[in-house]
Amino acid sequence: MFRNILVPTDGSKLSQKAVRQAIALAEQSKAKLTVLHVYPRFSGSPYGTFGPAEDVLEEAHKRQARAEADVLFASVKKQVDAAGVASDTVLVENNDVWTTIISTAKKKKCDLICMASHGRRGLSSVLLGSETHKVLTHSDLPVLVLR
Repeated sequence: MFRNILVPTDGSKLSQKAVRQAIALAEQSKAKLTVLHVYPRFSGSPYGTFGPAEDVLEEAHKRQARAEADVLFASVKKQVDAAGVASDTVLVENNDVWTTIISTAKKKKCDLICMASHGRRGLSSVLLGSETHKVLTHSDLPVLVLR
């Protein structure tokens, strides 16, 4: 059925639910699971510093993001190992989450993207937008949306 399933996660309860469902699907179809976490680029100091201080702050930002990703990936790894599913983790620094999801899926040769969605409708979905909606409308890979 599927050979490699991409599941993006930000560590929220909703994305943790998507991870659990993706693990179950990977287990049933004997697929590999590729777990993606995207963190935002350093946007500069809120205090207006520049030069060497800016570099120190940027490095601290990256260090913190990697530490948070390590905790997130360790939690997923426990679940994946318990299910006996092969897995890979990918950490990317980018502000365009939906494009990163699609490009990572292609780069890792995934044949399904499994994502969570809040299921907003009407005006709130138009105003708030959604990474899931953007992936759905721009990806040529199948996308399984979990609410």
